[in-house]
Amino acid sequence: MTALTADRNTPRSEGDLRSGLIAAATLVYAGALLMRNAAGNVIEGQTATGMVGIGRAEERVDNSSGSAGDLSVRYRPGTFRFANSAAADEITIADIGQLAYAVDDQTVAKTDGTASRSPAGIVDAVDDQGVWVRLDEALTNAAATAAAAAAA
Repeated sequence: MTALTADRNTPRSEGDLRSGLIAAATLVYAGALLMRNAAGNVIEGQTATGMVGIGRAEERVDNSSGSAGDLSVRYRPGTFRFANSAAADEITIADIGQLAYAVDDQTVAKTDGTASRSPAGIVDAVDDQGVWVRLDEALTNAAATAAAAAAA
């Protein structure tokens, strides 16, 4: 392409509401923590590796008997409250700004569970009802990459 020689109406995306293809054999509940797997499909939060948090499900979608990509789910990036893990994996205010790791589709933990969990997002706040996690795929990927480099 060549440089502009006139005004251009450049398309934009608000990024407020997104859609992603669901992985095979997956049931997503509205309000669930969603992640993207290594194949690029959306899956509910769970203890597994090779995934990254992307947002909160805006609807229930049942692809439990379908193949990957048969259905899509609307999701919203942003900051949402999830249940806190317990004991050594409980997130505290000292963890604000650090990665939170997915335990399941509604629970996050302080650690990667000895390399068994994927990053869900960044801890934004902690209160008596749970952990506020910022779900932003690019930000979480960057933080996870930086954390891995620092650990090496």
